Amino acid sequence: MTTQTQTRISRIARLRKVTVAGIATAGAAAAALTMVSTSAQAAEAAPAGVASVAKISTDGSQGGKGYANNLDGWIKESLAIMKAKGIPGTYEGLHRNIMRESSGNPNAQNNWDINAQKGTPSKGLLQVIQPTFNAYHVAGTAHDLTNPVSNITAAANYAAHRYGSIDNVNSAY
Repeated sequence: MTTQTQTRISRIARLRKVTVAGIATAGAAAAALTMVSTSAQAAEAAPAGVASVAKISTDGSQGGKGYANNLDGWIKESLAIMKAKGIPGTYEGLHRNIMRESSGNPNAQNNWDINAQKGTPSKGLLQVIQPTFNAYHVAGTAHDLTNPVSNITAAANYAAHRYGSIDNVNSAY
């Protein structure tokens, strides 16, 4: 391995440690999800010139293109949309974060943290608050915070902009 490659790997490892430490320091998902985006950030969330994905499930019923109406199907459908939109992430990264945030319950709602106390509870599979969902909503999915596919893709889009990928999130974000 070249010195340049070793240096790059070392930098990436330090960045991951700093990111995880920063996330842990925040203490709760609410800290990162409270962000109120500017209109420029919202526009940046959906890359220009990316074709929309056809037959995306937007009502939580049998998924588009034959995806199952369960956690596995929602993740797979979200990954297809993410791939088409250039949003990084893997099945494992999505599943790990979903299980930590909601135990796979698309109707999960946090009614106790600071966001909930301020009237904006985090909701859905990846516990997103409405302002973050609005800023990072992925075109072609339902504009519905609790729709499983919409919730996953918006959260993955947010994580991509904030942390590089949902795969880099290993605690509350």
